Amino acid sequence: MSTAAAQLPPVSTAICPLYAETMTALEQLKQYTTVVADTGDFQSMKRYQPHDATTNPSLILKAVQSDAYRPLLEKAVRDHREKSSADIIDHLLIAFGTEILAIVPGRVSTEVDARLSFNTAATIAKGEELIRMYAAVGIPRERILIKIASSWEGICAAKVLQSQGIRCNMTLLFSLPQAVACAEAGAQLISPFVGRIYDWYKKNAGSNWDEARDGGANDPGVISVRGIYDYYKKFGYTTEVMGASFRSVSQILELAGCDLLTISPDLLQQLQDSSQTVERKLKPDAAANADLQRLAVDEASFRYLLNDSAMATEKLAEGIRQFSADAIKLEKLIDALR
Repeated sequence: MSTAAAQLPPVSTAICPLYAETMTALEQLKQYTTVVADTGDFQSMKRYQPHDATTNPSLILKAVQSDAYRPLLEKAVRDHREKSSADIIDHLLIAFGTEILAIVPGRVSTEVDARLSFNTAATIAKGEELIRMYAAVGIPRERILIKIASSWEGICAAKVLQSQGIRCNMTLLFSLPQAVACAEAGAQLISPFVGRIYDWYKKNAGSNWDEARDGGANDPGVISVRGIYDYYKKFGYTTEVMGASFRSVSQILELAGCDLLTISPDLLQQLQDSSQTVERKLKPDAAANADLQRLAVDEASFRYLLNDSAMATEKLAEGIRQFSADAIKLEKLIDALR
């Protein structure tokens, strides 16, 4: 390819619809949105070529139980046998993050122990420690996102870490009040959980749930992220929005145009296998004209508004419990190898 050709912008599928027929849905999505791999599997990252990658305790626990990644766990235990199991987990997270950053050109998210979700000082200390550990192996902080639960204490920790130049990814986010508080704290990125919101509403609707009526553009998880995106763009927040926890390709395509979308390998494969036309659904210009009012969020109003949403309250608590349980399972694997 000539230098001149290399500098040409990608052909827009909106301008040339026939061009979309030669592209996969995944390739089309990448024109509008930064695609992130939601996995601890290196081979998946190589296959789908995402820009960034995210991990969490559940993904790491799953990975190290496979033969392919067991050696990373064994090495972490062997090299740091004298340390606590929690400390060894941190070394394991750094090992995974380092390997991931050799594959993706962008950033990796590394999660703070969910058991610290209600301890601001401990979350700050852990975030600082993870950044030091990455620096020790030559990874600059610009390529790391410290992943923190979107509790009030976690958001306060993120504000301090961001002031130190440590970028944060606010996870387990299910509501606009959480999103607003994160943006006011200056968080680099938020990860609203589309699929878990969908799960809650579908379960509570029971036999009244109608996928044709309640899914697609009307999916409550999609609506939540769309509202957060519009709010951020209308009021000029620079915090990035990364839709997460998807259950279907439909949810992903309804959010085409979101700043980032973190997607599991099975859904990445479905997008790779599809040639359907992908249209941009979220647009900054349209968001600027949205009929929205500013939401004032301090600690008291945050706690009240979060409490007022049964879905957000339950899913935040459930998510912290699940990630904490998986951290404990990982510690038991480590103890068995000592």
